[in-house]
Amino acid sequence: MPDKSWTLLSSRGVFEHFIFNLEFDLYRLAPDGHESEFIRLVCADWVNVIPVTAEGDVVFVRQYRHGVREISLEIPGGMIDPGEAPDTAALRELLEETGFAAPSVRRLGDLWPNPAIQNNHCHLFVAENCKLISPPEPDPRERIEVVTYPLVDVPRLIRDGTIRHSLVICAFALYGIVPESM
Repeated sequence: MPDKSWTLLSSRGVFEHFIFNLEFDLYRLAPDGHESEFIRLVCADWVNVIPVTAEGDVVFVRQYRHGVREISLEIPGGMIDPGEAPDTAALRELLEETGFAAPSVRRLGDLWPNPAIQNNHCHLFVAENCKLISPPEPDPRERIEVVTYPLVDVPRLIRDGTIRHSLVICAFALYGIVPESM
């Protein structure tokens, strides 16, 4: 069994950042005893929320993403603060990034964003009957444009590559919105 093949020998932190900590883990692999070092990003858990208005529009955010150096169309989301419940974080991120609020959120599930190197979970929610109640107040490092599209357009936006963020696509899949073909 693969789970019996891995023995963690040591773990050492090598870099700390406000978004993640980088660790090097040393493992012994069975059955030959080979030792190998792996990197691990220790991250806070995240939330993503699909905000849907009473009119059937989805509230999206467009923002620059440093990894791909491009603008990305996404749903609101972010890191869960220490001690914060995921549903509370989803409502907070929704309000901060878009100015929209909802009476509650419904959990869709949670995913491992990249279990090969990350330890965290992404908790996915939907917020229905969202209403604009204030101007957005994004993080000082964020430059966000709030845009809406009809929910019925989401499969096309995924199919044509307008939405390319994998965790956003997963959230819509768990909500039951998937393109017929990609």
